[in-house]
Amino acid sequence: MTSATVKTHSDEILRISNLHAWYGESHVLHGIDLGVNRGEVVTLLGRNGAGRSTTLKAILGLVGARSGQISVNGRPVLDMPTHKIAHLGVGYCPEERGIFASLSVEENLVLPPVVRSDGMSVEEIYEMFPNLRERRKSQGSKLSGGEQQMLAIARILRTGAHLLLLDEITEGLAPVIVQALGDVISKLKERGYTIVLVEQNFHFAAPLADRHYVIEHGHVAAMINKDELEENKERLNRSLSV
Repeated sequence: MTSATVKTHSDEILRISNLHAWYGESHVLHGIDLGVNRGEVVTLLGRNGAGRSTTLKAILGLVGARSGQISVNGRPVLDMPTHKIAHLGVGYCPEERGIFASLSVEENLVLPPVVRSDGMSVEEIYEMFPNLRERRKSQGSKLSGGEQQMLAIARILRTGAHLLLLDEITEGLAPVIVQALGDVISKLKERGYTIVLVEQNFHFAAPLADRHYVIEHGHVAAMINKDELEENKERLNRSLSV
């Protein structure tokens, strides 16, 4: 098992050091340390309540109090408001998806603000998500859970974000949709996107990620590289079992 550190890379896009976070009086993160290099897919694995989703929210300042250090593209962001962090190219897909249920698919896609000039066009989105092309005139409330998840990811890609924070995107979805989302993650990696993926579905995450951070009780218990998965299978099973 490797230690819960990663060597600083000249192309490091995200660095978190000794991050603590609170919801009111509840101390949730207890010194998170991790780094993500440009173009990587990195997962945060662990049981529910371990602090994985809170880590994503803390990056964007969507929790209560925080302490420690967070940098995006080498810029400290701990004291930045959320909208300014987004303009550094950070996109967040929350577990609840956050689409506009009363708007059509296409209206959802043209609504997000542009944070960078190189966001995907609507046509590029439809090429990556053929289901959305078919349902482009349908209201968000009429979409299946899988289609809603695709739309939630697509909306981020429209903004121009290149660091994607994706929270439990496979939860409750049919296997065929999970496979389609895996294909999307692979395509985004090929295009140079950087992805931090909170997942409990290890079978989905394993073939996609370059590295895995195991989160336990609000801290990083281990970092496992892709080529170390087999030797750490038993540890992972213990860490992820309910």
